[in-house]
Amino acid sequence: MSFWNSLKIGASALTAQRLRLDVIANNVANAETTTTETGEPYQRKDVVFAEQNSNGFLTQLIKNLRGQSTVASSSMAGVKVASIETDEAEGALVYDPTHPDANEEGYVEYPNVNLVVEMTNMISATRSYEANLATIEAAKKMATKALEIGR
Repeated sequence: MSFWNSLKIGASALTAQRLRLDVIANNVANAETTTTETGEPYQRKDVVFAEQNSNGFLTQLIKNLRGQSTVASSSMAGVKVASIETDEAEGALVYDPTHPDANEEGYVEYPNVNLVVEMTNMISATRSYEANLATIEAAKKMATKALEIGR
């Protein structure tokens, strides 16, 4: 794998994890939003990742490890955000007849955002971001050492 492929893969992962962190922050910010433009409570969002290339590098890598195929370094392209999906699960119903969004029975439907899940996802995304940053730093160090050897 070349230095540039390493940077491309790492950079794509940094970009994807950054978007994931933005989506998580949006979920946390809307954890109490009982009415959106549609009149419904906020529905949490989740990021779905996919390979950035059409060659299916990860699939090819698994096949290569099993001795079924070879992997060309040009197929290494990284990760991308395939979609941002809405979680359709129901939110909690809380009895609060004084709330402006309460229904006829006095219940308010809150968003389906679980702050513990969001914090766990945030830690995971942060650690993934840090790991990919470390791979970029390692690639830079290897390239610098290679240049020093070539002198």
